[in-house]
Order: sequence, then structure tokens, then C-alpha cells
Amino acid sequence: MPTFVALLRGVNVGKAKRVPMADFRALLGELGYTDVATLLNSGNAVFRAGTGTPAKHAAEIASAIAARLAVEVPVIVKSAKELSAIVSENSLAGGAQDHSRLLVAFVQGSKELATLAAIEPLVAPPEQFLVGKSAAYLHCASGILESKAGEALLGRAGRVVTTRNWATVLKLQALANEH
Repeated sequence: MPTFVALLRGVNVGKAKRVPMADFRALLGELGYTDVATLLNSGNAVFRAGTGTPAKHAAEIASAIAARLAVEVPVIVKSAKELSAIVSENSLAGGAQDHSRLLVAFVQGSKELATLAAIEPLVAPPEQFLVGKSAAYLHCASGILESKAGEALLGRAGRVVTTRNWATVLKLQALANEH
């Protein structure tokens, strides 16, 4: 049975959009997903599903969160295989000493990924930005809060994406590989 990773955008930051991870795990179980595990408190889950595409799972999960938890939240789902490809194609990882300063921007589809090219003009050296085949990567060597590109990726320009730092991505990959 294939393994998937669900990523919620913008939950549990401040008082808005609260999604308790215990409720999130229970909801995924109610939807028929198995071997559900969450990581951290920021809306990350790994699960198994017998059928369905990542996009179908994302829509189903977003709809269920809205209906059962009364929270409107974008959801991006990637297969474990897609997550491995995202990790593999990150050529910025080798130069990132601090994994908390390397962001991975996840999108559901290639159309959304193409929109991230608009962030390129905001990148100021020593920052590095790369749009890959399946995700975008931003290394903010001086810190994410100091970066106009980081601000754009996390803010209005990044509404079609959800970001995770490199350390979290590697933890998600390890959890997905355990399934």
C-alpha cells in the first residue's frame, strides 16, 4: 500500500487555524487512511492509502478538515516517492549549514510551481533560490526573517505553496520510509 505525506499550510501559528494533531490523526483514520503518524505541531502527517492520487487525497483531506474541524486550510499531498525526488533534486542542501534556513516550497502541481519563478528577483546574495521539477528551494543564509524572498514565499506570493525547513523535510522522509 502506497505511503503519502500530507502538509497543511499555515496551521497552529499563533491563535488562528488551530488543528490539534490528535484530531488530525483521528480525521485521517476516519477517512480510511492507515498507519497515520504526525510530525511536529505544524500540520505534517504520513499515512497509507490503497487507492487515489495525491491531488485526490489533498482535496478530500481539506474538505474533511473544513467540515469536521471548521478550519479552511490548503492541503498538499505528496507520495513517498515524490518526496524522495524532492529531497534528491535539492542541490542547495550541500551548502546549507543551518537546515532551518533552507526552505522547501511544496506545491500540488506544476502550474503552481511555475508561479514561484516570480520570487527570483527578490533573492539577494548570499541567498540562493532554485525552482526544481517538483518543488522550489530557498536558502536564506542570513536568516529567513531577513529575506525579502523568504517573506514573499511565506506570504502572499506563496499562497499556492506550503513551506517546510530542510530539517523537517528530512524527518518527514525518514518517517515515510519507515512506513
